[in-house]
Amino acid sequence: MSLNFSTHPENICILRLSAIGDVTHVLPMLRTLQKYWPQTRISWIIGKTEATLVGDIQGVEFIVFDKSRGARAHRDLREQLRGRRFDLLLNLQASLRGSLACLAVKAPIKLGYDKARARGLQWLFTNNRIAAIERQHVLDSFLEFPRALGMTQPVISWDIPLPEEAMANMKALIPMDKPVLAINACSSNRARNWRNWSVESYGAIIDYAAQTYGMQCVLTGGPNAMEREYAAQICAAASAAPIDLVGKTSLKELMALLHLSSALIAPDTGPAHMANAAGTPVIGLYASSNPLRTGPYLCQNSTVNRYPEALMKECGKRVKDVRWGQRVRDPEVMSLISVKDVREKLDLVMGTA
Repeated sequence: MSLNFSTHPENICILRLSAIGDVTHVLPMLRTLQKYWPQTRISWIIGKTEATLVGDIQGVEFIVFDKSRGARAHRDLREQLRGRRFDLLLNLQASLRGSLACLAVKAPIKLGYDKARARGLQWLFTNNRIAAIERQHVLDSFLEFPRALGMTQPVISWDIPLPEEAMANMKALIPMDKPVLAINACSSNRARNWRNWSVESYGAIIDYAAQTYGMQCVLTGGPNAMEREYAAQICAAASAAPIDLVGKTSLKELMALLHLSSALIAPDTGPAHMANAAGTPVIGLYASSNPLRTGPYLCQNSTVNRYPEALMKECGKRVKDVRWGQRVRDPEVMSLISVKDVREKLDLVMGTA
């Protein structure tokens, strides 16, 4: 539906708490709002970790929601918003946590997803909905929010601020005399999340990048024990020693590293979308999930897409015959991606294919 305002609203609120990849997907929507309504005050309710990446964007008030506090986080949010009213809420968080957080926001218009996409009972907590469009990339679904407000020309721009200190820290840790290949080997650590490529395959591609392009590989990732152990195994499997920065960078430092890299190799995980936002080519490794929905937005050509094959193998169905966003839950699904597949994408990115 269209909610055309006769004049720009004085203040609006965006609700999107997590995760890192989805928060980067919000930014073109934010830039679109800023283009059309430059005088409108914008507040964004956002997760604590995610705020460390984008919380210094100019012209936006960031209201931090610390989900680690459980029910107390909702109490904290109510206290922060006590006595405040907004002209409009854009609820981009289709989850029960997001729906409950929505209750703290006082606004006459609460715009959410169409009923098919309004998970977490979101449709009960909003009074207006975006257009029901099937089979969109997540970023495009976010752009339906300004489109519902009459903004027909989206701004595909991210512009995440990058502190000089973060860039200096990364330049001190990686060589500046050779191309850098960043590898974020792991996706989020959760049950039945089969998105990590094999240690041996990563080792082989590191050696190929070093031998063919003289690249220095740098491993990135979070600080949990699983990711640190995975990085250690990759280092042992590769003849060309990578620089292991897993668990050693802030999100701003990781963003700086991605700006300095010639390419990133990663499965379906937040840093893939950070690299996309940085304008760095992403070689996405997709088999368990559909890159047309969650892949690096500007890097579909350099993404390895074995999702159709994985889906046919698991349930005998084509992509068009299953629910949009359906995952493949086979523990061996990433073995469908070969080293040759990734070599070919690296050749494409490096301009030799």
